[in-house]
Amino acid sequence: MSGSVKKIADVTFKAGRTIDWEGMAKLLVTDEARKEFSSLRRAFDDVNSQLQTKFSQQEPEPINWEYYRKGIGSRLVDMYKEAYESIEIPKFVDKVTPQYKPKFDALLVELKEAEQKSLKESERLEKEVADVQELKKKLSTMTAEEYFEKHPELKKKFDDEMRNDYWGY
Repeated sequence: MSGSVKKIADVTFKAGRTIDWEGMAKLLVTDEARKEFSSLRRAFDDVNSQLQTKFSQQEPEPINWEYYRKGIGSRLVDMYKEAYESIEIPKFVDKVTPQYKPKFDALLVELKEAEQKSLKESERLEKEVADVQELKKKLSTMTAEEYFEKHPELKKKFDDEMRNDYWGY
């Protein structure tokens, strides 16, 4: 695929994702305008789809050198063929991934640990919320003894304050 065609395909694909079709459709007031807008959108989607499928091939079709020799001449075509075959496209060598893969894997392990910790904390908080909601329902009819059964540390603190004659002021 030629560079310019690839650029066109990329631009149309990106444009299709960034066009606010719904926002524009809200601005239309007549039924005729809505129909025209709908057909414009369909046409755009069709062209975009064709560009993505037709021009997304990895390898270009092989050049039929004999066809060009017949029409242009052997000498010029041989010169282009030699130049074409002498082009070496460098292969991509990934030097970054090996450096960051162990770091990424370590972060994934840390993420799983944090997720487990978060789930446990979430369970604890949900239980606490349920306890508070239950307490809220029973608070108006609960006696001090029932409350102190659920919170023995407060009973101890309350008893200590009574024994020491400390009334909070």
